[in-house]
Amino acid sequence: MTISARKKVIITLLLSSPLLFQMVLMPFHIVFPYYNELALVLTTLILVIAAKDYYISAWAAFKKGQANMNTLVTIGTLVAYFYSIYAMTLGHEVYFESAAVIILFILLGDSLEEGMRKRANGALKSLLKLQAKDAILLKNGQEIKIPVEKIKVGDVLVVKPAMKFAADGQVVKGTSHVDESMITGESLPVKKSIGDNVVGATINYDGIIYYQVTKLGQDSLLSQIVEFVKRAQTSKAPIQRLTDRFSQFFVPIVLIIAIITFEMWYVVFSAPFDHSLIFAVNVLVIACPCALGLAIPTALMVGTNLSAKHGILIKNGQALEEINQISTVVFDKTGTITKGEPVVTDIVGDVKQVLTLAKNLEQNSEHPLAKAFLNEAAKYDLPSYEVSNFKVHKGEGISGLINGQEIFIGNEKMATNLSQKLLDAAKKLEQQAKTCAYVGIAGEAIGVVAMQDIPRDNAAFVISELKKMGKKSVILTGDNQNVANEIGKNIGVNQVISEVLPNEKANEVKKLQKDAKVAFVGDGINDAPALSTADVGVAMASGTDIAIESGDPVLMQDDLNNLLKALQISKKIFNRIKINLFWAFIYNAIGIPIAAGVFVNQGLVLSPELAGLAMAFSSISVVASSLLLNRTKFN
Repeated sequence: MTISARKKVIITLLLSSPLLFQMVLMPFHIVFPYYNELALVLTTLILVIAAKDYYISAWAAFKKGQANMNTLVTIGTLVAYFYSIYAMTLGHEVYFESAAVIILFILLGDSLEEGMRKRANGALKSLLKLQAKDAILLKNGQEIKIPVEKIKVGDVLVVKPAMKFAADGQVVKGTSHVDESMITGESLPVKKSIGDNVVGATINYDGIIYYQVTKLGQDSLLSQIVEFVKRAQTSKAPIQRLTDRFSQFFVPIVLIIAIITFEMWYVVFSAPFDHSLIFAVNVLVIACPCALGLAIPTALMVGTNLSAKHGILIKNGQALEEINQISTVVFDKTGTITKGEPVVTDIVGDVKQVLTLAKNLEQNSEHPLAKAFLNEAAKYDLPSYEVSNFKVHKGEGISGLINGQEIFIGNEKMATNLSQKLLDAAKKLEQQAKTCAYVGIAGEAIGVVAMQDIPRDNAAFVISELKKMGKKSVILTGDNQNVANEIGKNIGVNQVISEVLPNEKANEVKKLQKDAKVAFVGDGINDAPALSTADVGVAMASGTDIAIESGDPVLMQDDLNNLLKALQISKKIFNRIKINLFWAFIYNAIGIPIAAGVFVNQGLVLSPELAGLAMAFSSISVVASSLLLNRTKFN
């Protein structure tokens, strides 16, 4: 049975508690009765239960002529363990507690990494939950409800209002609006009619659509998104290989120094065997990997807790290594750069009259633009009227009777009398990438209302600050070119890439990565591949679960200003990791010569007991360094 890293930490902590307590008492020359025997039993259990996987990994690396972090763990623990057994026979100080402490600290780091992997796997589960569970099959003129597993390519399926499309396909009958925000990021439903393609897991809005299945399983767009996320998130973060790369030369050097130390004392200086062995063991133990093993996980633990207090969730180390080299920041448009829902921007005509009619008529509508009308009308004290004979005109608009007069809201098809002034006004507004609707009475248009998904209040400021930091800004969206270009011009981004699907977004990110390190900021399911493909994926917590799972870091507050803070915090955490690794290396550079007895003539000598305490102090110093992150001040 496989034991998780977290359970191993708990087991090791329980077993090593008496040994840790004894380490604290050693400087005061207080020793428990039968301590050596107890330490032997407890340490043996720890090595067998908790350290077995490290030894297997180290042996596998050894057979390939390589050395990694597990090699250091194996050498440090086994030398301390077997020397302690030897020391027991001679009545010398034992070293069992050092072996136990090494395993405890390394397991702590592994436990943190295991938790990060579980959170990454949650992204894939969120995607799979989006799929429809059943579908309506049209067979011999009859509608039959079937599970999605029985759908075949070529089947004709029926999707009714509020239902999910069960597969990718092409419309063969009917007209409707479809919510494709999970795919394109566009907040407004897209009109679908005969010949148009539809995507599995998107949601039908109003009409009934008959569509023929064209793709299933791994060929579907949703499955392609899953595959993108899986490939990107299962790759090992570069920062996690840093200590392994260091170990490639560190381990052989320490072993050579330990052997030379023994040979010098035993052969050259004719010291006793056990005396010479103690110096060699001191070298190995003082160079043990506790500080190296703690350098990354402690900084991550303290730093991520700190960032959480500032509304930023960082889930793994990859972003921390890449953030310092980011020179291009790519933004999704809808819900990230913009607010994610249309608002009224312009009204041509008598404002109160137009809004009074719109308010009363739109109260009966479920169209997404209705909310924009009602929100704007709420700013005024407008009268309410009873609406009768409410009708929805497919592809045109809505109408109803107020005080016996027919009121309408819709496109030019709804108006029998439309002045050139209103037509010109609407054309001008549409050139600004705004959606226009005419409001009228008895077929005569009395006004035009323009709506648009507008940029967030601080979007232009954030783009400006990024430019000051020397970073290029890009909008990458599934929206149409006119809308995207207008938004990009308003906030001052360097480049706009529009009309792209999720897998295309990831490809566009890869193209940008040829010239620079790229961060992607998004909030939708459609952003998951790009978030995972980018060197750093920044997710807005106002978005979908899958975007949050795929992003790192995640901005927990719906505020673009936190992007600037996230870049700063991530950089500080990674810089702290580099400082920790530097001090772990310097500690060994200073401690190893002392442990080897180089300064014995100056009276500077380490006993096994002091070497063990020095090893523990190196770990404490790294932890203390990480805790200094809590004093960090952010602009």
